[in-house]
Amino acid sequence: MNIKRFISIILFCAVTMDAAAQSDVTNSLENDSIVKKESLGKRLNQKLSNKYYSTKYDTNYVVRPKEKWLLRAMVNMTGNHIHAKGTVNDVWSKYDLHTKRNTTVGLEVNYCDIAVSLSLNPAKMRGDYDDYEFNFEYHGNQLSFDINYQRATSLTGDMKLGDIDHLDEEGLRMNIVNVAAYYSFNHRRFSFPAALYQNYYQRRSAGSWLAGASFQGGSIRTTDALAERSPQAPDVHLTFANFALGGGYGYNLVLGKHSQWLLHLSFMPNFVVYKHNTLELRSAAERAQGMDYHEKRDHGLCFNMIFNERASVVYHFTPRINAGASFMMSNSIYDKGDITLNQNKLHGRAFIGVRL
Repeated sequence: MNIKRFISIILFCAVTMDAAAQSDVTNSLENDSIVKKESLGKRLNQKLSNKYYSTKYDTNYVVRPKEKWLLRAMVNMTGNHIHAKGTVNDVWSKYDLHTKRNTTVGLEVNYCDIAVSLSLNPAKMRGDYDDYEFNFEYHGNQLSFDINYQRATSLTGDMKLGDIDHLDEEGLRMNIVNVAAYYSFNHRRFSFPAALYQNYYQRRSAGSWLAGASFQGGSIRTTDALAERSPQAPDVHLTFANFALGGGYGYNLVLGKHSQWLLHLSFMPNFVVYKHNTLELRSAAERAQGMDYHEKRDHGLCFNMIFNERASVVYHFTPRINAGASFMMSNSIYDKGDITLNQNKLHGRAFIGVRL
């Protein structure tokens, strides 16, 4: 009887311990799951913070703000001016054109260099602006690049072609892509983003030699609307693609007792190493007869240039509040006798920022 009772007690204890062990395992798994969920967010935030505060620069010249959040209210303005002329089949034409100015207001939220922005175009909301434009920018201490695509039918200006002296809207359709890339050799002491993004802080003046590349390509052609309004107007189709390599210099000038002012200026000329420009033209009579375009080509190598300029001014009211303006421009010069093309693309910005 005692043996039975003893065995019963052992079995009861074994079952109780097993149940407790299972409960502990279950609680342990739940706790591990919670820890993993928490640590995933913490690890991601820690990774962003480590990258944000990584010291791949000389902290005597460039530092990171302590705050990882940056809010910026901005006003952007862009525009494009095109100047072209050429002779095709003994027919000379000249174009001095510009697009409507594109003005947007927006808000940008930046956390550890990951930025999201929302912009509104009041003129487009009113129906006064039908063009489309896309801008993408990346500015790092070592590498920077910006991409702009513009589709426009708002080209106006003077066009010396047949009986046309002044060109109204919807007469031409334009599609243009502009790309510029920079490499800063003195990236440990010279900061592009301090001047253009404010996610770095330039403490002392510094400059850097730059290496870079540029591409400009697109097309401009007359529309059916122009032919309907001006039946005697010839058809014109200009296509271009130009790739250039170059170098230049940039400088950040810091002023004020507490480095409140930052003035930036950079200039980079690029030499076109390959181009593919074509001007096609046919008269109204040739269009009516269904004849093909006459064309003039400007392909291969030639001494042509693309210039990229940037300027900005930033004022720090306090370590957390700043304001300023920046200006970027890309100018091109393509000239070879029968075909001349110049493009002047500009982008201006005014902003006020708050660090949190």
